[in-house]
Amino acid sequence: MKLWKCSICGYVHEGETAPAVCPKCNAPQDKFVLMDESAAEKIYRSDKTNDLQMKLITLAMEMNAVAEAGIKDNLDPMCVHVFEYAKKAAWEVKQMAKAEIAGHVGKGKF
Repeated sequence: MKLWKCSICGYVHEGETAPAVCPKCNAPQDKFVLMDESAAEKIYRSDKTNDLQMKLITLAMEMNAVAEAGIKDNLDPMCVHVFEYAKKAAWEVKQMAKAEIAGHVGKGKF
């Protein structure tokens, strides 16, 4: 399968030919460029990792919600301390995963 990149918005299409119209920005087919084998391989190789990074972001958001509920419950200072720690850790994991995805995008691995 070939990968085609819209030169207007960056959308990547998989197929034997470029789409008639870009599904993201409505650019015509002639605005698509066939990606070379090296660029296409970057995208295919990073697809799973990017999905895993997005899963980390989702889990961090869930962890943050649990931590906020624990902080709000305010059972005792040590308990709240654990939830505050978890909230901070969730924020850090989320930011690292987002930065990693941004790095992949910057290197054409998306």
